[in-house]
Amino acid sequence: MTFSTPQTSIFIPDGTSVESAFKRISHLGVGAHQDDLEIMAFHGILECFRKPDLWFGAVTCTSGGGSPRSGPYAGYSDEDMAKLRRSEQEKAASIGEYGILIQLNHTSAVVKDPRNPALTDDLDRILSLCRPSVVYAHNPADKHETHVSTVMALLAALRRLPAGTRPGRVYGCEVWRSLDWLADEDKVPLDVGGRDHLAAGLVGVYDSQIAGGKRYDLATLGRRRANASYFQSHGTDESEQLWFAMDLTPLVADPTRDIAGFVLDHIDKFRTDVAAKIKAHLRTR
Repeated sequence: MTFSTPQTSIFIPDGTSVESAFKRISHLGVGAHQDDLEIMAFHGILECFRKPDLWFGAVTCTSGGGSPRSGPYAGYSDEDMAKLRRSEQEKAASIGEYGILIQLNHTSAVVKDPRNPALTDDLDRILSLCRPSVVYAHNPADKHETHVSTVMALLAALRRLPAGTRPGRVYGCEVWRSLDWLADEDKVPLDVGGRDHLAAGLVGVYDSQIAGGKRYDLATLGRRRANASYFQSHGTDESEQLWFAMDLTPLVADPTRDIAGFVLDHIDKFRTDVAAKIKAHLRTR
């Protein structure tokens, strides 16, 4: 099995053969960085956890070497940080009992270069080995440039698949920008409550980030609870914790559909709704 970088690693927590591990994947998460999936795709991890017929596959695309650092990690080189973050990601895969973890270890520069086909080609190889029914991705409206580049590469790879083999659901999940602004009927509310200890363990394993200056553990749980409480203004909470996603399935089902136009339609819908409410309640002298 050949990928674009010799540093690509494959980790299978239960020791199953690589071929079998790929074949069993039902839910696939593709994130730009180590810890993205534990934040944005916890729904898929939870769906598969200790289910004999469901398995979560994880793909991280960058090496993690450019991560911000402070405190006990302030003196770490990019190489040191990359090695540590890859190790932390493997620990998360063990805690979450993932079916397989592939770390592609590209630089952010490669991922963000639309003229470089390496990431799309690697994702194409992975999708040729597994046929997930559900895919978790970044969403194209995320404010992190590497996240946007990652989902664009993934969409390109998914669109290469024969029509009958594409996943039934592709979720573009919030991370560096909340999807609270989506119209309620367009939000995909993913229920992520019920196993706080597992959620805390998965995010908490990234000490290089938490002790290094980013409290993702607190922020992630806070957003999950806030999403659930603020989802509906005129009803009691139906879920304890929610993570929002944008349904990207139409972009995969129709490879000719314009991605920017698809996202901008959602933004225009938000703009129209805000304008209508202001005009409806505008006071005049």
